[in-house]
Amino acid sequence: MRIVFVFTLLEVTMTTRLPTIDSGILSINEGREKRGESALERRKAQRKRLPEWFKTSLPTGDAQSNFNKTRTNVHEHGLHTVCEEARCPNVHDCWARGTATFMIAGEVCTRGCRFCAVGTIKTPPMLDPNEPTELADAIEHMGISHAVITVVNRDDLPDGGANHYRNCLLAVNERTPKVGLELLCSDLEGNVVALAELLENLPIRVFAHNVECVPRLDGVVRDPRASFEQSLTILKEAKKLRPDIRIKTSIMVGLGETDEEVVEAMKILREVGVDMITLGQYLQPSDKHLPIDRFPEPKQFADWDKQAREIGFKAVASGPLVRSSYRAELLYEEAEGAEPVVTRESTGSAVSHLNLMGKL
Repeated sequence: MRIVFVFTLLEVTMTTRLPTIDSGILSINEGREKRGESALERRKAQRKRLPEWFKTSLPTGDAQSNFNKTRTNVHEHGLHTVCEEARCPNVHDCWARGTATFMIAGEVCTRGCRFCAVGTIKTPPMLDPNEPTELADAIEHMGISHAVITVVNRDDLPDGGANHYRNCLLAVNERTPKVGLELLCSDLEGNVVALAELLENLPIRVFAHNVECVPRLDGVVRDPRASFEQSLTILKEAKKLRPDIRIKTSIMVGLGETDEEVVEAMKILREVGVDMITLGQYLQPSDKHLPIDRFPEPKQFADWDKQAREIGFKAVASGPLVRSSYRAELLYEEAEGAEPVVTRESTGSAVSHLNLMGKL
């Protein structure tokens, strides 16, 4: 099995305005200011090196063949996926298993979360009426079995973009009804009416919305229009509206939270009906973004995996290299009673005491 070391990750998907959460850095900055260094130079000096455990395995055998086939389809048809454009470390693993992620509703967002590299604009371009058809074409050409459709925030629209999201998903389902669909949705500004219209008879397996961080860090990490409570409202309402589908969320760590806050956040999420959860390391997309506070070791991610299962989540993926759409189809299958994702031909991105006893 080949190993690839990851040095540059998520330079596209993960926007500006950097608060500093490590008070110890302030005194360093003061010294640098006296030497005439710019704010950008000081931020560059603050960036942490990735620890040695940031590595993942590349697919072999049939998995490698499947990956090659998917990649060929993507390049021959000029398709665009979040997987490649975000330089996701798990692209080999997911494409080898027939899963890919697509972003719709534009390439810029109306919000400016401090962890995210998607561009921010107050008034984005109008929605593309051809996007539903083009998305359906892309997914059909790729020949995948599970598609994650993620979105940018569209606070400029009365419904937050909900009707457009719905049209895109319906178009994909009409063209490729056997492809499992997962919607990674915005919070729609808490608009539960728009959420209800979006989800009514929508042919999806999973509704996902990421809370991103623990509640205490909302003001540091997320745009002022987003909050843990607003995200909870959307997740809880989605479960109420569609008890027949799985509800999913994701938490990033390394932003200034404590281990205990992560567990408490998971308890709150499970209480409102979230079935599936992923936990992963925040990685600073550029020197202009929120700096990394810490790198929890793999054992801590394994502990969180264990605690999430004890809390009652139906499917869990926890690890330094885990992203919200990590092995999305397999995670859905786990929620439906299949073998845990982390024990199925593990690549090392997710860790758990289920398969790492004696290795941590």
